[in-house]
Amino acid sequence: MNMHATTHDELHAEISDRFDTTAMATDTTLLNPRFYTTDFDELDRIDVSPVRQDWDVLLDQMRSDPNKGHFKKNADWDKIDWEGMDPELRAEFIDFLVSSCTAEFSGCVLYKEMKRRGSNPDICELFSLMSRDEARHAGFINDALREAGVAVNLGFLTKAKKYTYFRPKFIYYATYLSEKIGYARYITIYRHLEANPEQRFHPIFKWFKEWCNDEFSHGEAFALLMRTDPKITESFVNKLWIRFFLVAVYSTMWVRDHARVHFHNALGVDIDWYDQEVFRKTSAIARQVFPVELDIDHPAWIPNLKRIERAFRKIEAGHARGGFGGWLSKVTGGAQAGLAFLRLYTLPVRKNELPASVRLQPMY
Repeated sequence: MNMHATTHDELHAEISDRFDTTAMATDTTLLNPRFYTTDFDELDRIDVSPVRQDWDVLLDQMRSDPNKGHFKKNADWDKIDWEGMDPELRAEFIDFLVSSCTAEFSGCVLYKEMKRRGSNPDICELFSLMSRDEARHAGFINDALREAGVAVNLGFLTKAKKYTYFRPKFIYYATYLSEKIGYARYITIYRHLEANPEQRFHPIFKWFKEWCNDEFSHGEAFALLMRTDPKITESFVNKLWIRFFLVAVYSTMWVRDHARVHFHNALGVDIDWYDQEVFRKTSAIARQVFPVELDIDHPAWIPNLKRIERAFRKIEAGHARGGFGGWLSKVTGGAQAGLAFLRLYTLPVRKNELPASVRLQPMY
């Protein structure tokens, strides 16, 4: 009898019993990545003529498929000792992988649907190329989960996950920020581990450099889509919406990251520093298309992020407790989170003059 194989199988069974990752991915909460649908007919009517020169350069780059052979395990993929991994780290790392896989697959589903429904050759080709990239990312993360015996059933997820309807402009704001903040997150971790390789506890981090460049390119595509119609970023009402999405995306990231203390400790990363660094990179990049920028150095910025974090902990405790006491905890936590969010939303913003040319290249 192969005792090592038996132990390995038993470990997979133990992890699989503890982590129903498909259920984790299917669950719809304020913090979990969502699946989106939109007005595909409106997307299909987009005329990219105002940004044609930059558009053609970006599409040529994406057609060349620079990462075609990247998302495959090779000799750099070290064997993972899931059995020896600290249980709390293992739980948070699996949560990180499931959340990342869900976010990537969400993009894949949305982009693939646009390709299927549309007839505009410019838009259909773009979404086809982005769907290709996101499918690779999701599949690669799922391979990492499969090693622990907890792969997400992506086919089931497509049918079971609730879909949130957003108007196209809201898709632009949310997805642009998601792609650019993804770039900032991945490259910050990659550079940190490049300087501190002893803290790289899983090989997937070695793939982050090329990975984040895909995220960057996708963000460029949404920047160009927004620049096809100046009203999307320059009208008074839409500036207020941009501000809302910036606060929502940043505060969600803060709460989610601060729930993964063991994960960030294993990486040797201070969470406050890391999140502020990601916000700083994302804000600098977003000057290409957003006329307003959050003041993340304002004295009230971090204190109110921490208030939202505490409020979400109270809401989670209320869910776990149940009954009237749990309900009261959820209500008061929700009110506290709302007040802190409003305070962040009403902080003074910095105004940006939009550049003549929208295109950027990865620089970190």
